[in-house]
Amino acid sequence: MLPHTFPSFRRSDLAAAGWTDRSLRKAVVDGRLLRPRSGVYLLRDTPQDAVDACRLGGRLACTSALAQLDVFVLEPGVLHVHVPANSSRPRPVARRIRRHWGRLHRTPHPRATCVEPFDAVVQAVRCQPARAALATLDSALHLGVLTLDALDELFRILPRRHAVLRKLIDSRAESGPETFVRLMLRTLGATFEVQVKISGVGRVDFVVDGWLIVECDSRGFHATWEEQRRDRRRDQAAAALGYATYRPIAEDIMWHPEEVRAALEGLLRGRAARGHAARGHAARGRAARAR
Repeated sequence: MLPHTFPSFRRSDLAAAGWTDRSLRKAVVDGRLLRPRSGVYLLRDTPQDAVDACRLGGRLACTSALAQLDVFVLEPGVLHVHVPANSSRPRPVARRIRRHWGRLHRTPHPRATCVEPFDAVVQAVRCQPARAALATLDSALHLGVLTLDALDELFRILPRRHAVLRKLIDSRAESGPETFVRLMLRTLGATFEVQVKISGVGRVDFVVDGWLIVECDSRGFHATWEEQRRDRRRDQAAAALGYATYRPIAEDIMWHPEEVRAALEGLLRGRAARGHAARGHAARGRAARAR
C-alpha cells in the first residue's frame, strides 16, 4: 500500500490484533487514534482531508488525492471525495465538497482512504479547466505519479474533448505555473526552450527567442532575502551574457494570466521594434555615406 493512502482500520481488524473496546476508547481520547465514523479508525497523523473523506463514507479523490502527492492542482481547497453508490448518509463536514460517483479503473486497497493515483488523475483532468488539467498531467508525469505507458489508457477513458491535451504535455515542467507560461508563449508564437542550462547562471525555466530568460517564481523557493539575493546575482550573471530576465510570480501566473501575458508580449514586441529601428537607422547611415 502506498504511503499516501493513509490506512483506515475496522474495529474488527483491531479486535483481531488484540485491541479491546476499552483500549480503543482510550486511544481515541488520548489522540492516538482518530474515529471519523462508527467502527472506523485512523492513525493520528492522517491528513485532515483524508479524515473528512472517511467521515463522508468515501475516499479522497481527484485533486484532493493528488495534492497529497505534491502533484500540481489549481484549487486544492475543495474536498473531492469518491463515494460508493451504496454508501449510507455521511456525517456533515464544514467545507466545500465535490462528490465523485463514477466507477474506478484501479481497485484501491481495502483500507486505503484515497483512490489510486491513476483514477485521481482521470478525475482531475475532467474536473479542472483545460490549462490546469494540462499542468496536472505535466506534474504527475514529472513526479512519476503517472507513467508514459499509462497515457494511452488514460486518454481512452477521458472524453474526446480532452484529446487535444496529449500533444501539449511536457513532463519537464517542474511546476504548474511553468505549464501556464509555456501555453502563453505558444499563443504568442515565440520560439522558446525549457529547462535550459546556462554556464555561469545555472538552469533557467525558459529562454525565449534566444535572449529573454523567464523564471516562474513561487513563495516556496524565492521568499527569503537570501533566496532573492541568489536570484538577483543569477540575473546579473545572465545580463553579463546578454540576457534579460523576467520573473512573474506564481500568484499572477495562475490568477492574473492576462497581466503576465501582456508583459511577455510587451517585452517581445519592444525588442522586435528596437531591432527594426536599429536596422532602419543603420540603413539610413549606409545611404548617407554612399552619397
